[in-house]
Amino acid sequence: MPTDQVCLGRKRPVPSCPNPLFLQWLTELRDSAKEKGLKTQYVYQKAINSLKKYPLPLKNGKEAKILQNFGDGICKILDERLQKHYRENGEGPHNMASSKQMEEPQKEPSGNLSEHMKQTQKEVRKEKGTKKKREYVPQKKSGGYAVLLTLYRHTQMPGSKGFMFRNELQTEAQPLCEKSFTVPDLGSKYTAWSSVSTLIQKDLLVKTHNPARYSLTDQGLALAEKLDSEESGMAKEHVEQMSEEEDSQDGPDVVDLTSEEEDEEEQEDKESWWVETVPVVSSERLATALSVNQARAHISESDATGKSQTLESGRTATSWHLPPGSYDIVLCVDVIETTGGSSGRKQELVKELQRNCVTFDIRKLNVGDFLWVAREKVTPVPGQLRPPVGKELVLDYIIERKRMDDLCGSIIDGRFREQKFRLKRCGLRKPIYLVEECGSAAAHLSLPESTLQQAIVNTQVVDGFFVKRVQDVKESAAYLTIMTRYLQKLYHNCTLFCRSRELEGDGGDESEQTANLSCSLMAFTEFNYGAIKNKCQTVREVFARQLMQISGVSGDKAAAVLEHYSTVSSLLQAYDQCSSESEKEKLLSSIKYGKLKRNLGPALSRTIYQLYCTRGPLS
Repeated sequence: MPTDQVCLGRKRPVPSCPNPLFLQWLTELRDSAKEKGLKTQYVYQKAINSLKKYPLPLKNGKEAKILQNFGDGICKILDERLQKHYRENGEGPHNMASSKQMEEPQKEPSGNLSEHMKQTQKEVRKEKGTKKKREYVPQKKSGGYAVLLTLYRHTQMPGSKGFMFRNELQTEAQPLCEKSFTVPDLGSKYTAWSSVSTLIQKDLLVKTHNPARYSLTDQGLALAEKLDSEESGMAKEHVEQMSEEEDSQDGPDVVDLTSEEEDEEEQEDKESWWVETVPVVSSERLATALSVNQARAHISESDATGKSQTLESGRTATSWHLPPGSYDIVLCVDVIETTGGSSGRKQELVKELQRNCVTFDIRKLNVGDFLWVAREKVTPVPGQLRPPVGKELVLDYIIERKRMDDLCGSIIDGRFREQKFRLKRCGLRKPIYLVEECGSAAAHLSLPESTLQQAIVNTQVVDGFFVKRVQDVKESAAYLTIMTRYLQKLYHNCTLFCRSRELEGDGGDESEQTANLSCSLMAFTEFNYGAIKNKCQTVREVFARQLMQISGVSGDKAAAVLEHYSTVSSLLQAYDQCSSESEKEKLLSSIKYGKLKRNLGPALSRTIYQLYCTRGPLS
């Protein structure tokens, strides 16, 4: 039997891309980004896939914006390369634009050549007449300049997440900016952070998620790379000039600290040794020599790695730390504890703290009444009105202060459970309830004293808070004074590291950290922003708050329900899968909660079922 080849169908030829130059340039951009380890390689790959699927030729990069994954940045790069290609090779059939206007000059006879030349001259005049739009470049040392450079350097680091939160971005960008990102200038309401809105309008920056995440667009990445290369070039020239001046100077008091290239740890040890053991060297010469040494080491490192970063701003916000002796322990008092209500009693607390020589600061706290921060020591800069803003880390101790009458009112209106729930979730590991007995005043409250005492015991035993009972305001001030001095001693020799709740969780055990003379703490700005009461909430958080409005549902019970059913929709779907009414009522009864792993019980399960599945008013 003959073995003839059998063709089951016609194989269609794969059409070639009608835009080969665009495809070639995007492939080059993708490969370049891949070599540098940039995440923009994925953006270029998506654009390549979209371009391959498009069957028509494109005249310019602007027309490519109709395609998916083509933004202003990519289109602008394509237009620039296309113009460069035209200048080098002329507008001929070798490019991808095959429109009628580009084919007509080749088909026209020689008699119509003069008309065609006139038409092209008119087009050239029109192009010359229209002013070229000036590219936006932020001024050096401005807020926009610092933000672009900081985000660019952050993306160049290995393991970069590609975005930064507001707090860490402000912290990292501050050394690159002359103005403060948090405090406005005298007579103005704007800070350096106000320029971020301009960057977003110019399509250089993208703001997403809640809490806000800031990242560079393709256009912003190109501009930031240009700014960074200019700054690194200026820094190298400056270092060379300073080294020449140092080499040209002769004298017994000239210190040469730039003769050897060593590791960073050995370099820091050498610098500290010179500072401590060479008193004859003038402070100006020593500072100059150290700055030359550090800058040279930085430039040699940036040349080796291909990344240009300054000494201070090259670190991420989650890695900065405060060494021992570089910070003060400061008590923070909520502004509500000093104003409003019985102002005489509240002012008495402030006077007692002042009398005890306690360093404290009055500010707005979104959760709790008192807490402590480790504030960086800063020195005033000559010529500036305000000293630089020092970094602040929140210690793991937070106090909620309650008088008996306030405790009674908070139990009645539901604030008591909600405040405890927010204190548990604020990220600090040592919540403290400070209860003022107020003498015999508790006997005249709307709730019996036994109920209040039971609530206090539950706070200590069930919720795990440390409860401190005092008699009056003076004892409260005395307790705050003792706690402040205790924390100053506890953190005296500790190196404090900054951690981020979004990236690293709540950290490890504090007792082990203090024993190892190091501690991981949150920045105050991140802590206070995360504790905002009325900020945008997820569906899971809203569902938890709904459950906690039911009588008998505590925070532990609501958390146990959320482990099985994270949203109302998932709970309703579970009810729909039940075959009988009794099965629906007992659906949640066997869920375990708390440390003792007790069941929610049939009564509470029936209440939750009736709340979410009963049509009309509940009986």
